[in-house]
Amino acid sequence: MKNIISYIKIGMLSSSLLLTSSCELDIPNPNAASDIEVLNSREGLIGLSVGLRQYYSTSGIEAAYLYPGVTSRELKGVATFTNVLELEAGGTALPTFNGNILGLWSRMQRTMNISQQILENAPNVPSLTGGMRSGILAQAHLFKAMALGTLAMAFEQANTETSITENVTFKPRQEVFAEAISHLNQGIALIEATPTSQEFRNQVTGQFFNVENTLYAMNARFNLFAGNYQAAINNADKVNLSVMSEYDYSDQSINPIYNTISILKYFRPRDNFGLPNSLFYEGDAREEFYLTGPIDIVDGDAVRSLAGFFDNQTERIPVYLPDEMKLIKAEAILRSNGSLVEALALINEVRTQQTGDPFGVNAGLPPYTGLVTRDALLLEVYRQRSAELYLTGMRLEDSRRFGRPGPPESFIERNRNFYPYPDQERLTNPNTPEDPEI
Repeated sequence: MKNIISYIKIGMLSSSLLLTSSCELDIPNPNAASDIEVLNSREGLIGLSVGLRQYYSTSGIEAAYLYPGVTSRELKGVATFTNVLELEAGGTALPTFNGNILGLWSRMQRTMNISQQILENAPNVPSLTGGMRSGILAQAHLFKAMALGTLAMAFEQANTETSITENVTFKPRQEVFAEAISHLNQGIALIEATPTSQEFRNQVTGQFFNVENTLYAMNARFNLFAGNYQAAINNADKVNLSVMSEYDYSDQSINPIYNTISILKYFRPRDNFGLPNSLFYEGDAREEFYLTGPIDIVDGDAVRSLAGFFDNQTERIPVYLPDEMKLIKAEAILRSNGSLVEALALINEVRTQQTGDPFGVNAGLPPYTGLVTRDALLLEVYRQRSAELYLTGMRLEDSRRFGRPGPPESFIERNRNFYPYPDQERLTNPNTPEDPEI
């Protein structure tokens, strides 16, 4: 787009490039490979694919998880920086020049751009063949889809392609979800036709990130958000719930949620997952999994410290949780007028789990005893998603989808409905839509 991408230069990534969170600028490296060398060589595209995953796992999820987490009241902004205070206030106090919103927008644009470069160039490299080729292309489809899905969850409209020469157009969020699903379907078709190779897993994803299962999981997620309920169920059924797919970190590429909350101390988690008392279950073991330490009162709000997947700088973060698939199926069944008994059984599988979750996220609650009606069970799905999927960037989307109270009438569960478009986008792209009222 002749927009934000034109001044956030997408420097090509070699395999030796380390990407750290909260960095929006590329520093020229005279020893780095040229764009042509990277995009036209097998080694360059392998390195770029590693860099894509590293970038999204640090800078990408920092913005995708934390900023909507403040808006949906999972987190409280406690730093005195203007950006944080504006995000915490929400409503009309969140201006178009807010740096956090710019960060969310620009990091997804950058992810899309790198993915596009891989998709456009990898098929033209003759030495890139077999399971390495299918894996690199499938992963690029995956990360482009994840960036598109994140934009669709945060903004009413977004672009689906990037360009440094032209003013791209914006599409309604439902069309953005559809484009994300299309990329996921293309990625799935590639690996089903030619499974990824051990070389791809060794050199690109490493031992912790599983492209195949993540493609199915994201397809289930975004089909649910798009209202394609049978497709959501079908894809959720294809996820191997015993296989873990994780973002991994090191002393050089650190866990971005831990860094921002525990080191930089910009945000703190709200007690009870930020839920009103009417939605929180006392005795839910997931609270002690995700939250720790004494309760502090900050500006009238109860906050704690963060645990779970965010308690040290090298802690791995799941790309998705197995129980999300069960909750996706339960919700899809309910919204498509399916069996209440089947939906309730899936809900209870999540509620009553005491052990056995691969990531240790076990609710340990008794079976559901409320009304067995569609509306009551949908509310229960929301309560379970709020606890199970804490700080995964989906609470804002969930809050709207389940019709929870929101602004301008209520700011208790979310303080915005959608974000405004960054000033930098509007200044360079006349196709930028009008901002949402709130």
